[in-house]
Amino acid sequence: MPEGKAVSEMFAGIAGRYDIANHLLSGGIDFYWRRVLTKMVQAFGPSNVVDLATGSGDVAFKLRDRLGAKVAIKGLDFCEPMLDEARRKRANHAAYSDLEFAFGDCMELPLTDNSVDAVTISFGVRNFEDRQKGLKEILRVLRPGGHLFVLEFSQPDRWFRPIYYCYLKYILPLVAAVATGDKSAYDYLAGTIENFPTKEALSEQLKIAGFETVEATGVTFSIIAIHEAAKAE
Repeated sequence: MPEGKAVSEMFAGIAGRYDIANHLLSGGIDFYWRRVLTKMVQAFGPSNVVDLATGSGDVAFKLRDRLGAKVAIKGLDFCEPMLDEARRKRANHAAYSDLEFAFGDCMELPLTDNSVDAVTISFGVRNFEDRQKGLKEILRVLRPGGHLFVLEFSQPDRWFRPIYYCYLKYILPLVAAVATGDKSAYDYLAGTIENFPTKEALSEQLKIAGFETVEATGVTFSIIAIHEAAKAE
């Protein structure tokens, strides 16, 4: 598992160009992924949502667009420069003025027990220093019957793997180096993606952490998967 401090410092170094790099590296498909995620959250119908590993806030902003002003939304991250980017973007849009962005480490969340209807986390679980500890911490803050939505890279469909792994190893770091000036950060990214569990394996890890039910949906040839995990009533 990666060391939390090192991950935070890495993201701090690319915070200013993080968004443009994501859009370039995904070919813009990341916008679609967030639409699918937030539509699933909307179907659950929460009254409050916490977006973990919120980064520059794109998921939190999309949640506000999708859920409306009556749903309380808070974004937490353990990298202050990334939070600064989210706050800067918030300042440019009056509709997002009520969104809260604050420091929060997934290993020790600044939230009370059984206080959150829904938690979202996008591309953050693979950076957990201790995955089981982080998942159990999320379970702690969810109310009984609450749901966790995990948008994360997965292992792609078998036929697509050779193409995808070639992209991860050779193309992604080069494009990232141009976009961010930090090739090493995206060498790390490619490594974490290639070694991340399948959606079936992550589903099992969520159940081991204590979630009662887990449903996994592969998206874009299963390059990514969205896991919806429910806490027992």
